[in-house]
Amino acid sequence: MAHIPRPLEDRNFDKMAEKFADRIYGTFKGQLRLELLQEDLAALQAGAPMDVWDAGCGFGQMALWFGERGHRITGCDISGKMLDRAREQFDEAGIDATLIQAPAQEVAATLPVQDLVLFHAVIEWLSRPLETLKIVADRVRPGGHLSLLFFNHHGLIYRNALRGSWRLQHLLDEAWYGKGKNLTPPHPQKPEVLLDWLAAHGFEIIVHTGIRVFHDYMEEAARAESDLEKLQLLERKYCRESTFRNMGRYVHLLAKRVG
Repeated sequence: MAHIPRPLEDRNFDKMAEKFADRIYGTFKGQLRLELLQEDLAALQAGAPMDVWDAGCGFGQMALWFGERGHRITGCDISGKMLDRAREQFDEAGIDATLIQAPAQEVAATLPVQDLVLFHAVIEWLSRPLETLKIVADRVRPGGHLSLLFFNHHGLIYRNALRGSWRLQHLLDEAWYGKGKNLTPPHPQKPEVLLDWLAAHGFEIIVHTGIRVFHDYMEEAARAESDLEKLQLLERKYCRESTFRNMGRYVHLLAKRVG
């Protein structure tokens, strides 16, 4: 049977908010992702106050991390439930932020240029990924930075090929969206495509990091028998090496606008 594409629609995670909180951010793999992102962005976070837009901010962890150092924060998301939790976190921390329930495309139309734009784990869920990336990236001022985190096409293929069974045909058909028990985005991105896109649109890559270059390919039994501290050290050792970084389950690119 031919694969019938789903209607073009950006994904709203209102119904999945609690699952995201528990299974993504409350786990070893979620914490590793957060720590590696913070390592990549530490110099910017420690610098002079900036205008920072978190486009698709979710629960607001990264936006709050910048807000704690006095940066001026704007965040947006189409999920009201996630934004409610983000507001709670900012209120508890006593930090001001402008949080808007609206798609990034809409917010970009009225937002001034920013010193830093965070676009984390959003592009793979969009109906028009590269069109929206252009809208979001245009809000980066000359000399400013874009932090782009995306679900890796290569990692998706490799992990599911290793697991075999019914997944092989779905990989051949590129019909992985909605299959299995886990959340699989409809538009995973290829690192080389986004690297070329950024270069063509006036960006220079500052940092290139693979997020979870080993963890997600290990069998559950192997992970259960492994020392997670040593696994974390292994991830950190190889996550920015060219051989491994493009095999991360996610890939993070920090790019500076030079043109």
